[in-house]
Amino acid sequence: MKKSNQFSIKVLKRFTFLLVFSISLIACNNSTSEDKKETKKEEAPKAKEILWQINAIHPEGKTFAIKAIDREGNQYDVKAIQDSDQHSFLDVKALVGEKKLPVKVLVSEDQFAPVKAIDRGGVSYDIKAITEDGEKLAVKGITQFGTVVSLKAINKEGKFYGVKAISPTGELNDVQGIKINVKEKEMTLNGFNVFAHIKAMHQSSNKLVEAPKTTKKKGKTETKKSIIWNIKAVTLEGKNLDVKAIDTLGNKYDIKAIQDSDQYSFMNIKAFVEGSELPVKVLVSEDTYSPVKAIARDGSIYDIKAISPDGTIIDIKGIGRSGGIVDIKAVTESGDFYGIKAFSPDGKLDDVKGIKIFDREKEMNIRGNKVFAHVKAITQ
Repeated sequence: MKKSNQFSIKVLKRFTFLLVFSISLIACNNSTSEDKKETKKEEAPKAKEILWQINAIHPEGKTFAIKAIDREGNQYDVKAIQDSDQHSFLDVKALVGEKKLPVKVLVSEDQFAPVKAIDRGGVSYDIKAITEDGEKLAVKGITQFGTVVSLKAINKEGKFYGVKAISPTGELNDVQGIKINVKEKEMTLNGFNVFAHIKAMHQSSNKLVEAPKTTKKKGKTETKKSIIWNIKAVTLEGKNLDVKAIDTLGNKYDIKAIQDSDQYSFMNIKAFVEGSELPVKVLVSEDTYSPVKAIARDGSIYDIKAISPDGTIIDIKGIGRSGGIVDIKAVTESGDFYGIKAFSPDGKLDDVKGIKIFDREKEMNIRGNKVFAHVKAITQ
C-alpha cells in the first residue's frame, strides 16, 4: 500500500511538471509571436489617388490630351497617379477598363523611340496626343540626356511639343523617360524590350552646359570629363558632413553624383572605390530603417555613412516610403534625421532619394543583394 502511494505521488509530480512545462512553452511561443508582430514593419497606408492630366503643350498655350489607342481606334486616358503625399516622382499609367497599364519607351532602331502602354499577352497601345481637330500626334522618345529620355509629341511638320502632367490644382510636372540600367534594354515586359520607364517628375531648371560627349578619333573613343557633384549630410544647424563608403577594414571612399549630360534632374550616385564606380542602393530589409549600401562586382557591400568633424560615424538609412520615393537620411544615435543633398561645383542643389520603379518590394537582385530602391540625385 505504501509503495502504491509513493508510485501515485511520483506520477502526480511528473504530470504536474509536464503541465507547467507545457504552459511555459505556450506562453513563450505567444510572447515570441507578439514580439514579431510588434517589430514587423508596417506598410504606410496609401492616400486617396489623385489623377494628374497628361497633355502635350502647344507653344500658343493649347493643350492636347494624351491617350492610349488600341488597334480598333478606341481611346483610353493616360494619367499620372499620385497615391501619397509626394508628387515629385509619379507613375504614369494608361487606364484601360479596370487595368492600369505601364507606359514605357521601347527599344527601337528608328530615329525616335516609340512610346507604348503594355498589357499582358503581347498587347500594346499607341500613345498619341489628340489635337482639337482630332489629329493624332505620335509621342516619342526623341533624345537621351544621361539617365533621362526627353518625350515629345511630334506634328506632321516635325515640330516638337513638350509633355506635361497637370494636377487638379494646376501644379506641373515634366513627363520623361528615365533609365536605371546603363545598358540599352532596361527589361523585357510582356514580350516588349523596354528602353526607359516613364514618370512625371518635378520640372527642372536645367540649363545647357558644356555636356560631356563621346567622340571617336582614329578608332578610339574619347569621353569628356563628367561633372561631379559632392554628396553631403546637412545637420540641423546647417553644417555639411562628408558621406563616404566604408569597407570592413574601415577604409573610406568617396560618394558622388555624376552629371554626364546636359540634365541634372535625375543623376546616378556612385561609390568611387579603387578605380571602380559602384552602384549605391537601398536594400530590402526587415529592420525599421532600410540599409543603404554600395555593391561591389563580387557582391560584397560597403556601408554608406556620414562622418562628423570629430570622426563620429552616422548611419545613412532609408527611413520611409512615400509613393515612388524612399526618404534617405543620416540617423544619429539620439534619433535626429539629417537630409542628404548633392552639391554641384557651381552651387546647385539636388535631393538624394531612393527611387522605386515598381510597386513591389524587390526591384531587382544585384550580385546576390535584394534591392529595394535605387539611390539618385533628383530635382528638389
